[in-house]
Amino acid sequence: MIRITILYISYDGMLEPLGQSQVLAYLKRLALNRCIHLISFEKSEDWESITERERIAKDIATAGIVWHPLRYHKRPSAVATSWDIVCGIILGLWLVLRHRLRIVHARSYVSSVIALVLKRITGVKYIFDMRGFWADERVDGGLWPRSGRMYHVAKGFERRFLLAADHVVSLTHAAVREIKRFDYLQGYMPPMTVIPTCADLTRFKPFQHNPDGGGFVLGYVGSVGVWYLFDEVAACFAQLLSIQPNARFLIVNRGQHAYIRERLAAAGVPDVNVELTTATYSDVPKQMSRMDAAIFFYRPAFSRAACAPTKLAEFLGCGIPCLGNAGVGDMAEVLEGEHVGVAITSFDTASMTAALQQLLILAADPATSARCVTAAQRYFSLDEGVRLYEQIYRELS
Repeated sequence: MIRITILYISYDGMLEPLGQSQVLAYLKRLALNRCIHLISFEKSEDWESITERERIAKDIATAGIVWHPLRYHKRPSAVATSWDIVCGIILGLWLVLRHRLRIVHARSYVSSVIALVLKRITGVKYIFDMRGFWADERVDGGLWPRSGRMYHVAKGFERRFLLAADHVVSLTHAAVREIKRFDYLQGYMPPMTVIPTCADLTRFKPFQHNPDGGGFVLGYVGSVGVWYLFDEVAACFAQLLSIQPNARFLIVNRGQHAYIRERLAAAGVPDVNVELTTATYSDVPKQMSRMDAAIFFYRPAFSRAACAPTKLAEFLGCGIPCLGNAGVGDMAEVLEGEHVGVAITSFDTASMTAALQQLLILAADPATSARCVTAAQRYFSLDEGVRLYEQIYRELS
């Protein structure tokens, strides 16, 4: 039996939490039966932590993965990224030829530029793990104008990636439906597999519920940045207080506490009803165990069709029903279809009140927690994600 050899390219670093949870978590299992070489681009501030660097390097080596870290360059943006791409192509070409690697698995767009060149030169099989509509995310996030040159160049590369890929991985079925509408793919569709952002359900699992003070606890975990509608979240909790005056809002966040308090105050939320805290990644499940339900709203935009929120998988894995919004990947179908939450379609007072009342009913139902766990296992299990990647590798080899 021929052992499958793979080059995995990630523009995210393995010293970052994202690289550890969304790259290494998969690769450590996939490396059990195959040879994997990993190219990543590490940020200087992460690389300076020698203790953490050595810990991650040992973890990667123990899994049997051969790690080739490159330095990530940030400024000036276009020149720095171009330099990183050139370095990635040179290293990738040497690895493919030296070790006779047969598949290049590229995570997102910058990595795919490297992979596309390697495919053209060596004929390796190419997996476009697109992770979302990256160019449209830049526009929807206000970083690029839609009429600008950078957007059109990026969309041109997206077209080349989709036409050249031997297999495409999408986070959502909603994104696949959009891709099928692309004019240049009419009559030709590459093989596609949907693999959502998965969670380690051995960590994110139900704990003994630890409510504080007896009141209903609504939870929020993570950032309140550009993609999140935190003002609407704050308004929704203020509305919850009109239904349950002793409700509490438990917020787990790093680095944005002043802004969060400012927005809660603007929404009229009293400090006494709020607990704002910080937790390490390993402590997040325990914080979730204190919550009766969770809330998070994303800014609606075209690019959100390809979004699979990690926090949805983690909350459901912990048995917690969620209040989210429609228009974000497959989230509404999961929440409503599996009866594990509510997907709001409007942020007016009447819609918020109706959604909160449904959420309270779900949270009070003893069977809801088990449904949440079942839904997490069905849609977001790391085991299922690994199985699907293994299937793709077998087909391409």
